[in-house]
Amino acid sequence: MSEMSFEQLLEESFKTIHNGEVVEGTVIRVKEDEIVLNIGYKADGIITRNEYTNTPNVDLTTLVHEGEVMQAKVLKVNDGEGQVLLTYKRLAAEKGNKRLEEAFNNKEVLKAKVAAVLDGGLSVIIDEARIFIPASLVSDTYEKNLAKYAGQEIEFVISEFNPKRRRIIGDRKQLIVEKKKAMQKELFERISVGMTVEGVVKNVTDFGVFIDLGGADGLLHISEMSWGRVDNPKKLFKVGDSVKVLIKDISGEKIALSLKFENTNPWLKAAENYAVGTVVTGRVARMTDFGAFVELEPGVDALLHVSQISKEHVEKPSDVLAIGEEVTAQVVDFNLEEKKISLSIKALHAADEATEQREENVETTEE
Repeated sequence: MSEMSFEQLLEESFKTIHNGEVVEGTVIRVKEDEIVLNIGYKADGIITRNEYTNTPNVDLTTLVHEGEVMQAKVLKVNDGEGQVLLTYKRLAAEKGNKRLEEAFNNKEVLKAKVAAVLDGGLSVIIDEARIFIPASLVSDTYEKNLAKYAGQEIEFVISEFNPKRRRIIGDRKQLIVEKKKAMQKELFERISVGMTVEGVVKNVTDFGVFIDLGGADGLLHISEMSWGRVDNPKKLFKVGDSVKVLIKDISGEKIALSLKFENTNPWLKAAENYAVGTVVTGRVARMTDFGAFVELEPGVDALLHVSQISKEHVEKPSDVLAIGEEVTAQVVDFNLEEKKISLSIKALHAADEATEQREENVETTEE
């Protein structure tokens, strides 16, 4: 038997490896885009950036250091240049898949940063295993701009697990819906009609404002925004405003809100402020053929009948008055029960004339 050459002996001293085998090695060199491992084979093992992580353009020198021991999977025993091509991420993904399978079976809530925003949803990575969250499962409402989730850490559950088809689906919507249900239950157990609560304006429409009460939305209708008239809610509220409101009614899951707090009701002092004979000033709020309605203060209107506008005949109020015009008149009738006040400019003028006449009579007498 002939003696083996040094090269043959050296060759025999190295272990043999095969494609698909998991090997362990020591990091002997790290570049930005490449890791070199001593795996005890006649050739070093190479892990490229693309085979280390799914994160694009990462600098490997910030993640791996010389002397570290790590495992990798053999992709090619000879990459054409005498080196062994290895993959770290695929081995990690296999381990990650086992982790995700357990999470899927146990309905475990997972947390991860959004790695990429795609056309149809979000991509997250756990242990180098990719999970796709479709746009329809990102939230419980339609999300027009998914870009805001880039780099965000989000929670989700695995709703579909099929690694053979590379189909691992995450669901964030499910968690949001469950959380809102729990918050809604707690809210309805806590609130009752007549309570004052604080909420945040969620949406402003022409007919009212939707306010998030922390578990459910309440509607503040335009008619409940003030004791007076409100023409445009958008002039009073904007999304994000914090507001204290009164719970006016609860019907099933519908909550009606109001800003008409009883202690601010202007009719509480109306009998004192607008007693018969009192001279008042207000602005014309609206007109009909039979008269003009004058706003004395928000929530308190008085009727100035067409026959009481002037001592001369007036066909229609709009012939002599305009919306927004300020008028001064005398209260000639007050009905608290029906919340009705009647005004008269004619009576005011008559009173002025009577006063002037009395003053003239006094002056004549003195002469």
